[in-house]
Amino acid sequence: MKQLDNIKKQLEHIPHQPGVYKYLDQNNTILYVGKAKDLKKRVSSYWKNIEQASGKIKVLISKTVKIEYIITNSEADALLLENNLIKTLHPRYNILLKDDKTYPWIKVTNEEFPQIFKTRLYTNDGSQYFGPYPSVTLMYLLLDLIKKLFSIRSCKLPLTEDSISKNKFKECLEFHIGNCLAPCVGKQTKQDYNDKIQLALKILKGDLKPVRDFLYDKMKESADKLLFEQAAFFKNKLDLLDQYQSKSIIVNPKLHDIDVFSFDQKNNLYFINFIKIMHGSVVQSHNLTLSPQLNESKEEILWQGILHIRELFNSNSNEIVVPFNLNLNIKNIIFTVPKAGDKLKLLQLSFSNLTFFIHQYTLNKLKANYGNVNVRLLNQVKNDLKLQNIPVRMECFDNSHHQGDELVASCVVFINGKPAKSEYRHFKIKTVDIPDDFASMREVIFRRYKRLLEENKPLPHLIVIDGGKGQLSAALESLKILNITEKIEIISIAKKLEEIYKPNDSLPLYIDKRSETLKLIQRIRNEAHRFAISFHRQLKLNHSFSSILDEISGIGNTTKTKLLKQYTSIDKIAEASKEELVSLIGTKRANIVWNFFHKE
Repeated sequence: MKQLDNIKKQLEHIPHQPGVYKYLDQNNTILYVGKAKDLKKRVSSYWKNIEQASGKIKVLISKTVKIEYIITNSEADALLLENNLIKTLHPRYNILLKDDKTYPWIKVTNEEFPQIFKTRLYTNDGSQYFGPYPSVTLMYLLLDLIKKLFSIRSCKLPLTEDSISKNKFKECLEFHIGNCLAPCVGKQTKQDYNDKIQLALKILKGDLKPVRDFLYDKMKESADKLLFEQAAFFKNKLDLLDQYQSKSIIVNPKLHDIDVFSFDQKNNLYFINFIKIMHGSVVQSHNLTLSPQLNESKEEILWQGILHIRELFNSNSNEIVVPFNLNLNIKNIIFTVPKAGDKLKLLQLSFSNLTFFIHQYTLNKLKANYGNVNVRLLNQVKNDLKLQNIPVRMECFDNSHHQGDELVASCVVFINGKPAKSEYRHFKIKTVDIPDDFASMREVIFRRYKRLLEENKPLPHLIVIDGGKGQLSAALESLKILNITEKIEIISIAKKLEEIYKPNDSLPLYIDKRSETLKLIQRIRNEAHRFAISFHRQLKLNHSFSSILDEISGIGNTTKTKLLKQYTSIDKIAEASKEELVSLIGTKRANIVWNFFHKE
């Protein structure tokens, strides 16, 4: 009841405007992201007729303690922002409800006779890209307009002036029905074709006035000739163009020719997102990854990226929106660091796209190293444990002994949330003779990662220690000696209460006892415990095995080792025939062993 009262108070402050809303639980974890034409109506609807809601919605409502929202200027903007947030945050209750596609771009190829077409694949091939377009219908409208205006070729032929002069191609049906001027056979010059490409580029960059004038003139011309069906056709196109313009405006349409750059850092890499604004619309977007070679400042790195991108897109905008002051005084350029208003919204939009790009970049790197990544599960682990990185590779350690004998430790490896048994390792404790969990943990952590560093092998994204704060502190001491505390994240899981601790936190991290995160950590811990116990038992078995064999005079360590590998118990050696023993260790030694176990 108290939770419902709290939600009702939050609902009172939600506006009747388009935007994106987020539901958060008591741990501030985002459960769901949605868009709305009217935020107030949409969000309030979840708390009306709760009894008639589906089971999943009931669970979502029961977990929601906080509502956040972002206002946008149109429903189309909300759709784009919602898509970015879902792909970035992977809320649990969105996963099965959203199509994980990327919005399409319009591509203008870099060749003598450029092509213009739709693509979902953005590559650095020298082509120009425009978008992304949240409305596929409106994107096809633009492509259709460009085709009707300028008769741009739709074929994939590798046209060059040389190949055309050698008569390598023939006109296709598109020429005969009037959709193409046949540059492939020289009926349209390269100069004329590229002049039309330049006009098409103007439209793609946001200058829609020529298109509007063209459609209006065609509509009026058709009406004057009493061709009303044809006039209606152009009227529909004009209406669609108006719809496109109203939906694609992000902020004030008076904002014209502005370059917006956002900036972020992850690990040793820097990332920049660029969006170009023409008439209030995003007409170009690009992401850049930089790896600094020296100790350049973030201001220097951002400026290098700005120079590169502006040259790449041939941008001469006089205003550049940036997230922080670059302390530069450059002629004919105004640097704006917005604190509020439309330009701040543009910067936030750029940063949203940058966050998504960094997320995808990280995932691609992980997939290259580890194969397909269980994004939903590992993102939940990352969020629940408040980690910096997705924990694709996790290693867990446990100590084991029996009444002070055979001190051992185990290391199990999980990749993608699944055991990688070929990478499991066990250790005999060397530095202590009596049970000391802290000293044992210090030793095994130091030995494990000293070796990985020496062999230049990848470090895990997360270390899990079976134990409480003491074992965690002991492990952390070894990581500090190796100077890798900034490279690896570490937690411990204490027995009994199943509490999870992080370095420098005196209180345990609260995680829902039924969550997939806790279940995965428990599974890893249990596997480390099982592996340590099995190794400890094997050592004790080997020890008792060797003790009895030591009583047999006339056989050495090599013979004992062969018997140890071949047979798993003393009883099995005693039951072995003389012929079996002869084939394994030779006649003389076989007689000695056989006679030992078959005394009268």
